[in-house]
Amino acid sequence: MEPDRSRSTRRLGAAALTSLALLAAALALPAETLTRTGSPQATFDATRPAGLTGDGPLDEHDHSHGDPATKNALSRGGEVSAATQDPTSARQAREAAAHVASQRRLRDPRLTTVRATRKRTAVPADRFAMAGGCYTLTRAGEPLRFRATTLGTYLLIDRDQRFLAADGTRAAAPSPATEWAARGRDGRMRFNNAGTPLTLAGKVVFSLRRATGCAAYAEAQVNVSGRPHSGITPFQEVRGYVDAHTHGMAFEFLGGSVHCGKPWDAYGPEHALVDCPDHSATGGHGALLETALGGKPGHDPVGWPTFKDWPAPESLTHEGTYYKWLERSWRGGQRIFVNLLVENNKLCELYPLKRNSCDDMDSLRLQAQRMYELQDYIDAQNGGPGQGWYRIVRSPWQARRVINAGKLAVVMGIETSVPFGCTFKKLPAGDVDQCDPAGIDRQLDEMHRLGVRQMELVNKFDNALSGIAGDPGETGVVVNAANFLETGTFWDMRHCSPADGESADRTQLAVPDISAGQQDALFGAIGQVSGLLNLGAVPLYGTPMHCNARGLTDLGAHLVDSLADRHMLIDPDHMSVKARNSLLDRLEDRSYSGVLSSHSWSTPDAYPRIYRLGGYIAPYAGDSTGFVAKWRRHLGWADKRFYFGFGYGADINGLGAQGSPRGAAAPDPVTYPFRGLGGVRIDRQRAGQRVFDINLDGVAQYGAYPDWIEDAAHVAGADGAALKDDMWRGAEAYLQTWERATGVAPDSCRNPGSRLTVRAFTRRARVGLSTRALMDRVGQPYERLGSRYTYCARTAGKAKAVMAVTLSSRGRVIGIRCAS
Repeated sequence: MEPDRSRSTRRLGAAALTSLALLAAALALPAETLTRTGSPQATFDATRPAGLTGDGPLDEHDHSHGDPATKNALSRGGEVSAATQDPTSARQAREAAAHVASQRRLRDPRLTTVRATRKRTAVPADRFAMAGGCYTLTRAGEPLRFRATTLGTYLLIDRDQRFLAADGTRAAAPSPATEWAARGRDGRMRFNNAGTPLTLAGKVVFSLRRATGCAAYAEAQVNVSGRPHSGITPFQEVRGYVDAHTHGMAFEFLGGSVHCGKPWDAYGPEHALVDCPDHSATGGHGALLETALGGKPGHDPVGWPTFKDWPAPESLTHEGTYYKWLERSWRGGQRIFVNLLVENNKLCELYPLKRNSCDDMDSLRLQAQRMYELQDYIDAQNGGPGQGWYRIVRSPWQARRVINAGKLAVVMGIETSVPFGCTFKKLPAGDVDQCDPAGIDRQLDEMHRLGVRQMELVNKFDNALSGIAGDPGETGVVVNAANFLETGTFWDMRHCSPADGESADRTQLAVPDISAGQQDALFGAIGQVSGLLNLGAVPLYGTPMHCNARGLTDLGAHLVDSLADRHMLIDPDHMSVKARNSLLDRLEDRSYSGVLSSHSWSTPDAYPRIYRLGGYIAPYAGDSTGFVAKWRRHLGWADKRFYFGFGYGADINGLGAQGSPRGAAAPDPVTYPFRGLGGVRIDRQRAGQRVFDINLDGVAQYGAYPDWIEDAAHVAGADGAALKDDMWRGAEAYLQTWERATGVAPDSCRNPGSRLTVRAFTRRARVGLSTRALMDRVGQPYERLGSRYTYCARTAGKAKAVMAVTLSSRGRVIGIRCAS
């Protein structure tokens, strides 16, 4: 076996060489060569790098964050030291889990179902109603398939799968010349292509009628039967899964040329699910990032329709959220989807191929625009504006209405390295921040107007707001080098031990041991000199564990306050432990519930604090086996003062590995078809020639998440029903956290100290109030079942008096009474 010192030296050297190669390429290439010019192969060649017992604290264990198994770690955000160790005792954990179990016995809201798409009539009522249908334009005319490319615009496809073109011909492939904008209603329609009217047999006005015999247009299948579940009122409790962290518009980040494929295309999957040009040009062997991230030397570049090598759990540069796959997850029970706008300007600048701006804010604006375009596209496929299942929401009240209508509430968020231009430059005279409070507020207001409601302060780099947790191992060397290019300093990771009272971030590669005392003295001296002269920290790190000395800055504290003032959800993931602790201190000082950890990039000491604030946690999804272990652990942190539900953070399209298959021989595999939440029937998903099976393929793409949840329930064994129930309640728990972020008080049944007298409650909860105004006055209800909200009050002789508030179909208070 290779000696530890030699192996460590080689790992450090290889990582350093990779880092230097990337840096050299970035510094050597003039700006004009960083655009897509020449052959992809030539460009790549130019830059290629050579158990719970007792009543004491719960134990943690060290693990390698460079291992793919890290996706199943309780914390992806750092190592565990005395300062980050979970303070919860085993007795407290058992009591918390028992409380959650008692909450599962509460009554569920009554649900109903709705149609998945607009009902098709014999004569289309308006210009949006033809999407996906088969119609004739004239009496006894040929049947044509109408494929919507955007709202009210269609491809007209004949039986031979040819496309009616503006020049009067039939084209073999779709193009702008084959797109026809419809005008009219009640079946009488005109069609126009860039000023040219569609004319057939001298007619320009057509009487459309439903027909049969049309050619099919290739599309990925959903393979979920049964109507989507919905509420019986718009304001009752909701049920559904939550993904609190995914990057659905990642095809535009890092310059737009790193990610291969996109979630939709006007002309369908044949055009959306394609590999990157530089992958295809080299037969799948020139995919530098795909190889580095996935570990395979090459792949079959063909996507649709064969999908031989991608999508796959470890294929991190290929599209995972094609809209039909997202539709399958919605049909399977998902009701909240958080789409995070993402960017890293310096890594974008380093990558030689690009078509978009690398500026973080420019990229976020573009991705937000794409979200609205996708919403319009899905509306177009489902019969018109507002008809689609993908609905971008801006408040918990709107989200509740959307979910109870049977649709998917889409929350827009931000995860970027330099938000609002807030980088800094390390100079001998001191740090020079590149943003100020006024600029932060101005741009935050802009993002809020766009619809952003959830935000992380950092991602991969230290910035003017906060220190970063860092990346571990060889990856850390490369990202740290980019951090230097951005800020003029490397991460200021310092050796920390359990006795020093500091917390641990991600472990960095260290120079081989000189001797414990000598090495610590050496790096201590370097750190002292660096600090005295205010020079950039150098990437020479002592023995693990490591702590980023950069915490929450004054500008970061200002942003935290600004987010809370705007009632936005704050995610402390990726922050250094020092910074995150300061952030949580600040939120605790103002009793702000609007905090969540969306994908396990916080440490175990933070999770109980988030729950105590009334926040929400969605661990990184990872493998079904690892997720079950995380769920069991989180039960011990639940706070009995708040409604509990559980979610996950897929981090798909965010260069995060997805759940691996357990294998065909695994015990208790998923059997198809199975029943999903709401009673829908879920079969294996088909896309082109590929059939996806969770047992064999894992979470190859987003449509596998209902299957993954079923698999997790199988892994949980006797606890499977409890796991499903907690995830089924995830959407309600997320919305209640969001409501509290707006200033609504938590419910008075779980919080006896906030109970009003019956008289005071009746005086505040007046007839005629809306549900939102009601909650502003008396807090969140304990139960929201149909048209009845339940609260707790008190009398002189009774600590708990149950109050029933009856609501009209429009959500207005029409009755208040003491029920017990």
